[in-house]
Order: sequence, then structure tokens, then C-alpha cells
Amino acid sequence: MNRVVNLNAGLASLIVTSFCVLGCGGGESENRNTIRSESLDTTQRASGRSAAASTSCDVDRELQEKGITDPCSSESPSTESSEYDTSGDEYPDVRKVFMVVGSGRLARLVLICREADLNGDGSKDVVRIYNAEGRPTCEESDRNFDGRMDEITRFDRGRIVTQEMDSTADGRVDTKIFFENGRPVRSERDMGGRSTADRWQPDRWEYFENGRMVRMGTDLDGDGRVDRWDRDDVLQRQQQRLEREREAAEAAEAESSPESEDETDEPVGPGEAG
Repeated sequence: MNRVVNLNAGLASLIVTSFCVLGCGGGESENRNTIRSESLDTTQRASGRSAAASTSCDVDRELQEKGITDPCSSESPSTESSEYDTSGDEYPDVRKVFMVVGSGRLARLVLICREADLNGDGSKDVVRIYNAEGRPTCEESDRNFDGRMDEITRFDRGRIVTQEMDSTADGRVDTKIFFENGRPVRSERDMGGRSTADRWQPDRWEYFENGRMVRMGTDLDGDGRVDRWDRDDVLQRQQQRLEREREAAEAAEAESSPESEDETDEPVGPGEAG
């Protein structure tokens, strides 16, 4: 089943913007260092063309057990799709695929794929895959609108855990970012282009605290070891100052606290006074 829904421009902006924001899918794979370049247009998707060969995202095992090998295809009898015109130009630019769970009056729809054409050229720029519970597991995006997917984001329990990027448009991953609790904690970059499809070989490592890079290690000769460390001197001085202030406050508190008395008053018995 395929439905087209028109939305007003205000709602369109909200939907497209929220769709592009990377939220918080699976851990990274060391031998997955290429990003497939195919991007399917609206007519191809509407005809039910399979996405299995055009995505680097894994399909949720529970969906596969239900016979859904391509979440973005509506060919399965247990799925249906809807298309939305969010820009008001009478052309659909957002497409959703749902899995039908249950039957009759108890039937419900679970979102398993969402595609968006952000620049109105008829090609999907963002494809997000969900699991059988409707939580995102993976998202591919074409950040520079050249028709090639150049960023993969993976989620675990609905929260972002890794991003893999092709920043040079050569079809190969050159940057990986790792997240904890939805915030970046470490990134790895292949600045020299030494990685292959089977081997990830970064030569720069960046570490973050509270969203700010605090140190960076660089491998200058390609042997896989850090040759030079660069640190955020400003942040380091701030941390040292805060540590000194904390120690000074603790020392002042210790000096102002009354000394404990070792002797205790005991009641005086009869005839002991004087």
C-alpha cells in the first residue's frame, strides 16, 4: 500500500530538520571501511526496487525472521508505505515504510524505514533504518548532495554510538567517531589514506571531554603508533586551577573544623566530689 500525504510548509521544515539531527545502533565494524554510493530516487523506491545492494546498514534480525530483508521496500505483504510532500511542491520528499503488526482491530504500524529528499532533486539524501521495535539502528546520508552516501551513523537502543564518514568523496571511510551517552568521546581519522576495505588504519586519534577535544595524537610515519601528542593547554590550565582551588577549599575546611575531644565527661559518684 502506498499513500501520499501533503503537509504544510511549517510542519515540513520541522520534520526535515528533526530527521536530519543525528540522535543517539550497533557497534562499529573494523572491516566495513567503504560506503556504497548508490542513491535511489523516488520513482525507484515507489516501484519497490530493493535497497539491499545500496545500503551498508544491517537489517534487524527480528525483521529478517518476519521475512523483511529490505526495510525500505514495500513489496512484503507485511509492510506498507506512505509518501509525504513536506515542501508543498506537489512532489513527495519523505517516504516511510511501516511493518504491520497484528491483524484486524488490533493491527498497528511500526516504522522500519524513513527516507528523505532534502534538496528536491528526486534522490534520497537520508535513509534511516529501524528495528522491529521502531528504534533507529542505522542511518546513511549524502551530506554534499552528490548522489553518493558519505556518512553512516549506527545506533544502539536508539542512541548514537558510531559515525563513519567519507570526507574526501572517494567512497572510502576516513573518519570514525565514537559516542558514549550520545556524546562524542573519541575519533579516529585516516589522514594518509592507508586504510583498505578490510583494514582500518587511522593515523590520528582525538579525545573529547564534555564535547571538547582535549588531546590529539598523530602517527607521522604510518606505523600505527602515536608520534606526537597535542593537548588543549587552555583547558589543561583551567583544570589545574580548579584542582588547586578545590585542594585549598578542603584545607581551609579542615583547619576551621573543631578538634575532636578524646576525653568525655563521666558522671561523678557520691563522695567523689571535692
